[in-house]
Amino acid sequence: MARVTRFAPSPTGPLHLGHAFAALTAAARGDRFLLRIEDIDTARARSDYETAIYDDLSWLGLHWEAPVLRQSERLNLYRQTVDSLEKSGLTYHCTCTRGDIRAALSAPQEGAPVIGPDGPVYPGTCRHAGHRDGAIRLDMAKAMARAGDVTFTDTGRQPGLHRRDAEQMVAEIGDIVLARRDIGTSYHIAVVTDDAAQGITEITRGEDLFEATFIHALLIRLLGLPQPLWHHHRLIRDDSGKRLAKRDDARALAKYREDGATPGDIRRMLGMSLPGD
Repeated sequence: MARVTRFAPSPTGPLHLGHAFAALTAAARGDRFLLRIEDIDTARARSDYETAIYDDLSWLGLHWEAPVLRQSERLNLYRQTVDSLEKSGLTYHCTCTRGDIRAALSAPQEGAPVIGPDGPVYPGTCRHAGHRDGAIRLDMAKAMARAGDVTFTDTGRQPGLHRRDAEQMVAEIGDIVLARRDIGTSYHIAVVTDDAAQGITEITRGEDLFEATFIHALLIRLLGLPQPLWHHHRLIRDDSGKRLAKRDDARALAKYREDGATPGDIRRMLGMSLPGD
């Protein structure tokens, strides 16, 4: 069976060395390599950044199958995915603001907040409130009762089978947001929907997303989707050891190109072998 991989950047800033490493890693591991534009954050996504993504990846020597999937064109499909979870009785509406959540978690009886892959673990304020609007959250306890233990296999930095039980998922991840009020979906819903639709067999991603993979493995099981492998790769960091971010314009691929760097120079900076090595 052909191994299908993808690179899925958001057009919210220039691609940097970390993106180059992620894209080159995905392309090298796939028999088929796909590109997806994750532009559901319409307030920050820009068409010029999207154009720059194509330019940077082409300059690196990468080729991908057409057409390119753009998430902003698939919002109705994500809504259908959320609807299916709602009909299963696994969700509830939440009207809490970030300030509300901070206040609830700072109450003396709560202790120090637990930080999960989505930030502070939600305290469950709206779980039984019966709201009919607001964000849509997954009731993690109900979801885990339906799904059983969550597992996934990593082929990257932590190879092997990884497992979380219901107690861990409730305490360490909690009731995640499935659909934001403003866009009607979330990264988690969009990514599992699209990976299944595109037939991705191995998801390459930075090791900083390792814990979030348990969320995606759970959603895949609840939705009856085929489960891929995951390959969590190393992160590219600056001289101080900090992970590169889009605000690090000095390390933008376009800047290296303007300064005369070649794709081979980029590979050498990333510690990757050149074609033919």
